[in-house]
Amino acid sequence: MNINSVFFTGSFPKVSSCPTDGLPEYAFIGRSNVGKSSLINMLCSRKDIARVSHTPGKTQHLNFYLIEDKWYMVDLPGYGYASISKKTRHSWKKMIKDYFLKRDTMFCAFVLVDSNIAPQKNDIEFMNWLGECSVPFVIVYTKVDRLKKKELTENIEKIQQELLNTWETLPPQFYTSARKATGREEILNMIEEVNEKVKAL
Repeated sequence: MNINSVFFTGSFPKVSSCPTDGLPEYAFIGRSNVGKSSLINMLCSRKDIARVSHTPGKTQHLNFYLIEDKWYMVDLPGYGYASISKKTRHSWKKMIKDYFLKRDTMFCAFVLVDSNIAPQKNDIEFMNWLGECSVPFVIVYTKVDRLKKKELTENIEKIQQELLNTWETLPPQFYTSARKATGREEILNMIEEVNEKVKAL
């Protein structure tokens, strides 16, 4: 899939204010500073469509990017960021929960997991919650270019084992590097396949 047109539709504080045009949506979520903005920019072949920040917690609303006038990438706030007020954390949690449970145009969540570190409790808990709620999702391992192959394999196997403690099978998984554009074609091909299935409904 080639992406020629990307338009920032808006930043929405609650689900009820999100676009109502019925186009397919693909949500990107993960722990704060896992590399969501960098991944979105890489997928779109742009440098600054999604604002990249080294300060966790910068994404605070539901950010919609219209792709080719046909579908949306949705950038959600990162979870697991401690340096915010309890009120703000509760607001984000409700917004994220409402989005995944109420948006029937959301066809897949891309859960970003940092491949450079050991399994994180909030990653595992969030993916388990998606599974319990029957929300379709895939795992996107980020920053795969930063470790030696052996270390990378060990980290990912630990994450997979944590999930297999609860599940019988794992969801689809993608290995990505925003710097090297690793995984771009695979992710966009999957989105294109889902879009074709949606059109056929």
